[in-house]
Amino acid sequence: MKKKTIIGLSLVLAVALTATIAFARGPGFGHGSSMGPAYGTPAIPNLTAEQSSKIQALQKANLDEITPLQQDLLNKKTELRSLWLTQNPDQAKITALQKEILNLQSKLQEKGTNLSLEIRKVLTPEQQAQMAASGHSMGRGMAKMGRMGRW
Repeated sequence: MKKKTIIGLSLVLAVALTATIAFARGPGFGHGSSMGPAYGTPAIPNLTAEQSSKIQALQKANLDEITPLQQDLLNKKTELRSLWLTQNPDQAKITALQKEILNLQSKLQEKGTNLSLEIRKVLTPEQQAQMAASGHSMGRGMAKMGRMGRW
């Protein structure tokens, strides 16, 4: 019995260690990722320390602002999923919840756009031109900031 317990615990430990290593780098940072130093931000060339700190402050403020919206969105999606799993789904509740979800998604996208525009104000025209020439834009990536994968 002791031997089975030790083997079982060893297997659990091995799985936990493997999972820790696999998820150590977090989402979006795999080989070939175009993500820059901050999640959801393309690499911006020649940032000064002042620009970097301003951008980080903007990103933190944005993350603080969108986190409750993301949590609300997750809760509503979970609620919608449970409504669909009932024996007789209530069409009115499902439709109302879908509208709420779309509204939250729209708010998150708007906040991502606003963040991108605010970050562009911090950059010099040369940095903006370099980003445009390299094919990077801040629109799509910034809208994903903090999402940690798909919602």
